Amino acid sequence: MVEVSTSILNVKKGEESATFFELEAAKTDYFHIDVMDGKFVEKDTYKKMFEYASYIKRISNLPLDVHLMVQDIDETIEEFLSLEPNIITFHLEACKDKKDVMKKIKHIKQNNCKVGIAIKPNTKIEEIYEFLPYIHMCLVMTVEPGKGGQTFLNEMVNKIDQLNKYIQEKNLETDIEVDGGINLKTAPEVKKAGANILVAGTAILMANRFEEIIKELKK
Repeated sequence: MVEVSTSILNVKKGEESATFFELEAAKTDYFHIDVMDGKFVEKDTYKKMFEYASYIKRISNLPLDVHLMVQDIDETIEEFLSLEPNIITFHLEACKDKKDVMKKIKHIKQNNCKVGIAIKPNTKIEEIYEFLPYIHMCLVMTVEPGKGGQTFLNEMVNKIDQLNKYIQEKNLETDIEVDGGINLKTAPEVKKAGANILVAGTAILMANRFEEIIKELKK
């Protein structure tokens, strides 16, 4: 079954409450929280995303899917754990070494939170393999992280397919989430390749009816 995680990065100021309620009614599975620090990526959304995520926790029971695009992963994990998210995903590229990756995985799990690892388009999929038995999800970026509304990179479909085959071969239960340029045109490709969680922001928020597009993405 395919799930949808709606990125709230571009929710308009002043329309937060109405938008979040409408997304919940439209049956989005998660609220996707894009946390950027202006260092690991150019954009800085840290304060805004913490405010939005805190507000969602007060008005909704839907799970938070937190994606950290930050250099200081440890400090950010601590701050967002306070919101009791469903899952926290950090970038492999922001870690020092394998030992550092495993330390972060363990710490998140010890706080009753699922853990995911994200990889940028230029990172080889094989680099994630050794960590798959210890995590709940691998997030494959289908655009360069840090900017909304980018064009989907078609060559990432092969990466998703390769990851899915490896997960099946090793009999793992790791989810594959894709993020970047996901819309009604690109969704069928990534689903066919094996993705089971789709992150969409612009495609959903610009639609006239959230419910219709979310339903289509899940098909």
